[in-house]
Amino acid sequence: MAGKLKITLAKSTIGALPKHKKTVEALGLHKTYRSVEQPDNDAIRGMIKQVAHLVKVEEI
Repeated sequence: MAGKLKITLAKSTIGALPKHKKTVEALGLHKTYRSVEQPDNDAIRGMIKQVAHLVKVEEI
């Protein structure tokens, strides 16, 4: 786990649980189909796992 991850918001957070909306926002995602780069660490991986149904992840 030493690289970066490209995280894309693939689905809207409308109708999602409030906890999931906050997690998506904490990842730095605000609009659908926008991407951010985050470091590949356990904290980010845990956040991604929680909202896996809303995001797409690529290793860089």
